[in-house]
Amino acid sequence: MPIFWLRVALVFYGAGMLYALTALTRRSETAARILMPLAGLGLAFHFVSLTEQTIQLGHFAPATIHQSESLLAFLVMLFFAAIFVGYRLTSPGIFVFPVVFLLTFAAAIAQEPPRFENQLLRSSWIIVHIALIFTGYAALFFSFATSVLYLLQERQLKAKRAGTWLGWLPALETLDEIGYRSLLLGFPFMTFGLIAGAVVASAAYGPKFLLDPKIVLSVLMWAVYLVLLYTRWSSGWRGRKAAYLVAFAFVAALAAWGANYFSGVHSFVVKP
Repeated sequence: MPIFWLRVALVFYGAGMLYALTALTRRSETAARILMPLAGLGLAFHFVSLTEQTIQLGHFAPATIHQSESLLAFLVMLFFAAIFVGYRLTSPGIFVFPVVFLLTFAAAIAQEPPRFENQLLRSSWIIVHIALIFTGYAALFFSFATSVLYLLQERQLKAKRAGTWLGWLPALETLDEIGYRSLLLGFPFMTFGLIAGAVVASAAYGPKFLLDPKIVLSVLMWAVYLVLLYTRWSSGWRGRKAAYLVAFAFVAALAAWGANYFSGVHSFVVKP
């Protein structure tokens, strides 16, 4: 049943994606009346899927790469809903819905995905690690999405093309604030998530886990994250400079996620 409820959620995410991509010329209020109910219904069915999956597995930690994709998609959409509640902002939906749809689609079509068979999945440290690190990923993605919107809005304003198809974008100050607050929220989650993962990996594999590509790229991502916040605090970097740094951090995050397929410590593929 978890896969069934996930596919129901996928239908709502797909409808939201199609509407978000065709609503670029509509006012934000009009988009909110369609997008947010679709997001809410998708989240509800997605939550049911994750709950049933947890009951079946007997633990919260995802046991496959597809289950991880499902959890990450849920957190990204949840973050989008939280931002809407705080700012009444739907424009990031043009990035959020496609990404959430693709992640959920990858998880929903899987029948017998490769499993990460390891008793560590039942460890409370692993549960803490996954919950924190995935929340950090979701916050970083949202900061990236708002950074791209910032650059688009800035370019439009400099070209004096107000009222074009990007006219629904909010003020630059609003986008900058959301991106910054997303970073502030995500950094402690990312930090403590990495610490929890390091505790488990150190106990299971010893010092050699530090040379694993997943660990190296994760530390690089965290370092870029730290530089982002430091330059914001100490040098007052805002706007375009901050947006470019966020983009670099997001690329590092994608590389760290992709390293799951090559990691000896963090792989979801059963080793012979």
